[in-house]
Amino acid sequence: MKKKEPLIFEISKQGRKSDYINHSSVDCKMPSGDLLRERIGLPNVSELQAVRHYTNLSNLNFGVDTGFYPLGSCTMKYNPKINEDMANLVGFNNVHPYQDEEDVQGSLKLMYELGEMLKEISGMAGITLIPAAGAHGENTGIRLINAYHRAHGGFRKKIIIPDTAHGTNPASSAFAGNEVVAVESKGGILRKADIEHLVDSDTAALMVTNPNTLGLFESELADIAELLHSRGALLYCDGANTNAWMGQVKLGDMGVDVIQYNLHKTFATPHGGGGPGSGPVVVSQKLVPYLPVPIVVKEGSTYKLKYDLKDTIGRIKGFYGNFLVYVKAYTYLLMLGKEGVKKVSDMAVLNANYIKARLKDTYNIPFEGDNMHEVVLSDKIQNEFGIKTMDIAKRLLDYDMHPPTIYFPLVVHGAIMIEPTETEPKEELDMFCDVMIKVADEAKNHPELLHDAPHNTPVRRCDEVGAAKTPVVCLKD
Repeated sequence: MKKKEPLIFEISKQGRKSDYINHSSVDCKMPSGDLLRERIGLPNVSELQAVRHYTNLSNLNFGVDTGFYPLGSCTMKYNPKINEDMANLVGFNNVHPYQDEEDVQGSLKLMYELGEMLKEISGMAGITLIPAAGAHGENTGIRLINAYHRAHGGFRKKIIIPDTAHGTNPASSAFAGNEVVAVESKGGILRKADIEHLVDSDTAALMVTNPNTLGLFESELADIAELLHSRGALLYCDGANTNAWMGQVKLGDMGVDVIQYNLHKTFATPHGGGGPGSGPVVVSQKLVPYLPVPIVVKEGSTYKLKYDLKDTIGRIKGFYGNFLVYVKAYTYLLMLGKEGVKKVSDMAVLNANYIKARLKDTYNIPFEGDNMHEVVLSDKIQNEFGIKTMDIAKRLLDYDMHPPTIYFPLVVHGAIMIEPTETEPKEELDMFCDVMIKVADEAKNHPELLHDAPHNTPVRRCDEVGAAKTPVVCLKD
C-alpha cells in the first residue's frame, strides 16, 4: 500500500482561508515521527452543522450571565460588558511587553493610577500589580514578610493561620518556606487571647482572612495587630473579600501590613474556568523597599518601570502581569467613583444579610452575628430527614440555579456558603430564597426527590467519590 502523506493546516498571516498542503513542500522543523500520518476521522459536516453543535453545547453550560450564581468565597458576579469593550481597544489589546516605555505611556499611566486607587482603598503605602492570581499574591506577600525579617534580625519561620482563613493561605505560606501554625477560632471570630500564647520570637506573621470564610468581620483585628507588632511580627490580611469592606474601613489604619486583592473577584473580571486572574499586593511603609520589580512610577509627567530597588525580592513573574485585567478593574473603578465603591460593599452586605434573614428559620445558622458579604448555613435541620448538603446542592440544579459552595469552610459541618454579591437585585434573591425554602420542605416531606437529584440536567448525579479515588485520565477506544 502506498504510504499516505500527512496533511498540515497552513495558517495565513493575512487571515485568509488556509489550504491543505503537502508537508513535503514545507520547511517543517517538527520531527517526522511526530507528524500526523493518518486522517484523524473528524466528521465531514457543514459550517451550519458545526455552529449548531457548539451553540447547543454552550446552551447546556451554566454561567453568571444565564442565572443566579451564589458561589460563596469565589464571587461569580455580573461583569459589566463595557469592561470587555475597554480591554478590546487596540491600544490596550495589541500592546507588547517589549515595547519601549515611550510607546506605552497610556498603559503605564493606567497601571499607575490603578495602583494609586487600590492603595487609597486599603490605606496602604506601596503596591505591586504583578501577581497573576490571588494565591500568587498571597505567596508574594509572605515572601515580602520574610525579606523584612531577614533584614531586621533574621528569618522567622512561623505563620499563624486561623481555621476560618481561605484554604490557599496555608499552601502559600508553606510554599514560601514557612511553617504553618493552625489556631482554632472561637465563635467564628479570632480573638487576641486565642493567639497571644503563640506569638513569639520565631513568629513571622499572622495570616487572617477578613471578612473570614464565615462571612464575619474580624472585629479584634486592630488589637491583634498591636500584639503582633509589639513582638516584632507582622499582620497579613487576605483581601479576597474586599467587596465587603471597601469604602467602609481602611485595613491599613487597623495595623495590617500586607493585603492581596483579587481583581478578578472584587473588581469585575470574569474568572470562571480558572482564569484570568490578578492578585496585586499592597503593603505598609515598612515593606515598600522589598516590593518585586519592576514597579510603575511617575517622574514628572512620564511613567516608567523601575527596576533599581536595592532590597527588592526580585522578579516574581515574566513580564508585568495580566494587563487586560488591570484595564477592566480600572474601568470598573472609574465607573464606580468614590461613592460607588462604598455602595458596592453596602449592597454586598445587605444582600447577604437579607438571605440570612429569609432562611434562618429553615436552615441552621451555625454562628451568630451580623454577616458581611456572605452567609454560611448548615444541613443540621435537614439531617433529621436523612438529607445532606450534597442532596440540597444537587436539587438546586433542577431549579436552574447554580449551587452555593458546599462543605466549606471546614469549621461548619455540612456547610452551605452563599455569596449573593452586590450585583443581584432583590427579585433574584427572593427567587433563590423561595427555592431554598421549597427544597427544605421537599427534604422533610419528599426526601427521595433530593436523594435522586438532579432530575433535569444532561448528566445525572455522578459517583464523585469514585471519580476522585480512581479518575479516568485518558481516552478509551
